[in-house]
Amino acid sequence: MIEQISMMFGIWTWIVFGLVLLGAEILLPSTFLLWPGIAALIVGVITLLLGENNSLWAWQTQMLVFLALSILITIVGRNLMKRKDWNASENPTLNKRGETMVGQTAVLSDAITNGFGRIKVGDSTWRVSGDDLSKGTKVKIVSSDGATLHVEKIT
Repeated sequence: MIEQISMMFGIWTWIVFGLVLLGAEILLPSTFLLWPGIAALIVGVITLLLGENNSLWAWQTQMLVFLALSILITIVGRNLMKRKDWNASENPTLNKRGETMVGQTAVLSDAITNGFGRIKVGDSTWRVSGDDLSKGTKVKIVSSDGATLHVEKIT
């Protein structure tokens, strides 16, 4: 089957395969197909340089080189992306509303008893945790854990 596909596309098989993978990568929200796509393009360029009738560059050899390059490029590419922190957000608190409130002050709308109470910030009420305090105490938001804000009394 692989041999038939290779004969159908001829010398351009790997180039076409690489472009299909890179095209699919554009549609998917990850870098999963990027690395094999690059590997396929490299094998395609080697195939163009060596020619399709080269006895040392049979489809089995091409497949092994593609698999090895895919693994190698994936490892190198992911390490490079981690080191360069390319996945870092320009706005790390986007959709993390609690984290945007750290440092703000508020007044307890419900007393903190057994470690939990409520405050009103803007038009929302939030669950808070901290030392037991009475209603109306002014507090500072020191951290956020999901929908719970951690507060300290302002002295």
